[in-house]
Amino acid sequence: MTDMYDAFDISPVPAPAPDAVAPELYRGIYGMPAFVTIPTTDLATSTDFWVRGLGFFELFVIPGTLVHLRRWAFQDVLLVTADTVPDAAPAASFSIAAVLGQLPEIADACRALAPEAVTGPRDTAWNTRDIEVITPERARIVVTAAKPYDPGSDAARALADIGIGTAPRKADDDRR
Repeated sequence: MTDMYDAFDISPVPAPAPDAVAPELYRGIYGMPAFVTIPTTDLATSTDFWVRGLGFFELFVIPGTLVHLRRWAFQDVLLVTADTVPDAAPAASFSIAAVLGQLPEIADACRALAPEAVTGPRDTAWNTRDIEVITPERARIVVTAAKPYDPGSDAARALADIGIGTAPRKADDDRR
C-alpha cells in the first residue's frame, strides 16, 4: 500500500502527449496555495515581458506597486516594485508547466523581446523538455513540458532505476 494517490483531477496540466492542448488561462479567484514574488525596478517592462513573452495576463494591478500575473490555475506571479534587483540571475529557478507544442512559441516570443533571454530546449532525465528564460528583472524561469512516456526510452530506464516504473495515465483514462 502507498500513501500516494492520483490527484490529476485537481491539476490543470494535461497528460503528456505530442498533441496535448494547453488549458485556458485561468481567470478565477482562489486562495493561492503557492506563488512567487519577483522584485522589479521597471514594473511596465517586466509586465510586458511576462505577458507577451511567457503568456501570462494581468489578473489585477495596484498602480506603481504590484502586478498580479497568472497563466494557468496555480501559476501566479506577483511583480512588485523594488529599488534594486540583482545584477545576475540567481541559481534558484521558478518552473512553470507548459505543453510541448508551446515551448517553441514561448521561446520565440521571449527571444523577440530579449534575444539572449532563452537557453534550450533541453531534455531532462525526468522526461521533460525545458527552456530556461532570464526575465528583465533577472528571474530564472524554467518552462517545462512533460514528454510522452516511452517505456523503452533512456528516461524510462533511468526512472525505473530509482523506483518509478509506471507509465503516467493517458488523457482518456477514467479519472477516479
